[in-house]
Amino acid sequence: MPAPVLPSSVSSPYTAPMTAPSPDAIRPAGESSSGGGFQEVFASAIRQVESMGQDASASVERFLSGDGEDLHTTVLATQRAELAFEMFQQVRNKVVNAYQEIMRMQM
Repeated sequence: MPAPVLPSSVSSPYTAPMTAPSPDAIRPAGESSSGGGFQEVFASAIRQVESMGQDASASVERFLSGDGEDLHTTVLATQRAELAFEMFQQVRNKVVNAYQEIMRMQM
């Protein structure tokens, strides 16, 4: 069976050339293209985790004070903050382990 012919005004996702993104195009959301380095990425991650924790605390306070915050919204905010913190701890542990491994290398 022959493939259907698309009008020229319709583009098919299957005909688009596949190209790998450049390394400069791959960066965390919100990071500028100035480079920055590891310290800025790490500091940004800390700020994001702190922000999630503060949002969860504010959600709990609104729920307890009866300001119209739903229970499920409060629980979701709390779980998001907890997961973000646990993931950050795991990343921190990996970084510390990598540093310790480098320091054990003999020159």
